[in-house]
Amino acid sequence: MANPDTYFNRKEVSNSDLTELKNLLYPRTQYGDKEKAFKFGTLIDAIITEPDRVDFYKLTVDDVLYLKEDFDLAIEMRKSLIAESRKDTFLANVLKHASTQTVSIRQNQPFDYCGFEFTLDTRCKWDFWLSSVNFGGDLKSTFAESQKQFEEAIDFFDWDRSRAWYMDIIGSDRDFIYAISKKNCKVFKYFIQRGDKTYEKGKEKYLDLAFKYWQLIV
Repeated sequence: MANPDTYFNRKEVSNSDLTELKNLLYPRTQYGDKEKAFKFGTLIDAIITEPDRVDFYKLTVDDVLYLKEDFDLAIEMRKSLIAESRKDTFLANVLKHASTQTVSIRQNQPFDYCGFEFTLDTRCKWDFWLSSVNFGGDLKSTFAESQKQFEEAIDFFDWDRSRAWYMDIIGSDRDFIYAISKKNCKVFKYFIQRGDKTYEKGKEKYLDLAFKYWQLIV
């Protein structure tokens, strides 16, 4: 584990790096305001996992100013997550015991792409990390209004790729995603096991991009 404060200054390959490469190699039509969505994601992550970064009076995260309507929505989404934890024992344990925004670094991680072996230095940053059981998970905000739409988003936005990437950096056999709807504040959850179809599809996605990253950039 590494100090989260130095995360973005590090040179190891992250899932975000793979996303940038994918956008260059396989461009597709972007729907909605990508920067606005990313900024709101930062807000909801901070309010739930790093509240010390949030000034609720100035409506800022660090020095970044937000609209009041964004703060109001994020607060309602947090309330929904807390309410869900009262009937979801696993979520309650995550919110109570997990370390947040924890960084993992792996030097010389081995990869096997169709029989070709190579290594990369890799990194990831967990929204939730449960050291006692050696696995963690992710927190998402989503426009999905149903579990079905949320599960479709896992594939569309490559959240399966990010979870397989994280699992293989740390060597965990389990993972999870909790997502809160920006439309109706419903809370969705999805669990992943090493070897299941979501893990295998995510790994297939990241191997393709990791190999191209090794070819083009390293």
